[in-house]
Amino acid sequence: MEALDILDRLNEIEVYYEPIFSADSQSIVAFQVSGKLEINGNTIDIVNFTYDSSVPEELRKETEVQLIKMALKEAKNKLNEYYLYLPCNPNLFMTDVGELYFQTIKQTIDESLLPKIYLVIPAHKYQGDAEELHHPIRYMKTYGVKIALDDIGKDSNLDQIFMLEPTVLMINIAQLNYDAWGSQSHVFTTIQNLAIKMGATLMFKDIKTDYQLHHAWKHGARYFKGEYLQKPSAQLNPTDALKERFSNDCKQFIATERKQLELKYEEMKKLKRTIATIVEQSRIQSNDEESLLALANKLTPYAFRFYICDEEGFQISPNIVRKNGEWEVEKEALGKNWSWRPYFLMNIIKLKEDTKGELSNIYSDIKTGELTRTFSMALDDNEYLFVDISYDYLYEHNLLY
Repeated sequence: MEALDILDRLNEIEVYYEPIFSADSQSIVAFQVSGKLEINGNTIDIVNFTYDSSVPEELRKETEVQLIKMALKEAKNKLNEYYLYLPCNPNLFMTDVGELYFQTIKQTIDESLLPKIYLVIPAHKYQGDAEELHHPIRYMKTYGVKIALDDIGKDSNLDQIFMLEPTVLMINIAQLNYDAWGSQSHVFTTIQNLAIKMGATLMFKDIKTDYQLHHAWKHGARYFKGEYLQKPSAQLNPTDALKERFSNDCKQFIATERKQLELKYEEMKKLKRTIATIVEQSRIQSNDEESLLALANKLTPYAFRFYICDEEGFQISPNIVRKNGEWEVEKEALGKNWSWRPYFLMNIIKLKEDTKGELSNIYSDIKTGELTRTFSMALDDNEYLFVDISYDYLYEHNLLY
């Protein structure tokens, strides 16, 4: 297909709008723009076309800008109701430091509507210096234009995300499949925490099933899109399209999640109560290996390691560790200080007031790499016990994640 064939038919691009649903309003709040062009029986996906390096750069840029212009003209009377997510190839955008893109937007809609516009940028496809990309984006933000970073995942550059300060982080739901989640859960936890710190929200895209919608909802999505909800259309649908169905789905998710959380809460209470009772009935001393090993035998169903620290975080007992089914004493840990760990000292303060003990959030153990939780409780004489719960116990009692 000749480049001139496309150039001559840019006005024939058909604009498509994919609805974006919001978890809080449970209705359509935005549309993401894409486009298609039919030439001699062949269908060209405009967004994919703009990344085809075999096509001259200027043609690709003109094509994307034409798509943006057509979408804005069609949708500008609806921008009081919706946000519009526009495609933006960052490599084409930076050929003139964003000037053509920004001027096209400003000349097509009233300046008061600029805060309704998002530029969708797949940052990992940008081949230049992120700091250079940051400058025109920051300028456009002063007019209210927002940024949505696309295809966020394990290969994303966190420094780049921080620099670009997006309003929305877009994640492909395929990255949350069962197999990937087990090995990449820390990645998405990092992304969730990053979004919270930045004041950004998460959008999950390409949702094809109710299970995927539930999975996205469960992992902190505020916005959703995909064929399960509604396929891209040449029309802008009403805000309440599919509202009842989406609302019913959310109610089911809430009921399911509430039940699971209640069961998890009861299991956590039971675990805390059981370990606290075992410890209280054991006469352990931080410098008495025999008493520590006696406690270890009682903790076999629950733990793979424990140790005792003072209130400043210095370890005053050896590690008692289960290896190959046997409990061992690791004296090399004596004297190490753990107050550098996040929340350690605050946890000590809490334990002084709450003798029932605390169970931590899930995390990956530094040595084993396995997911664990730590139960901690105050002992006598300003000493504090830390018990690392085994992965097997957490898995069997549904206390992971």
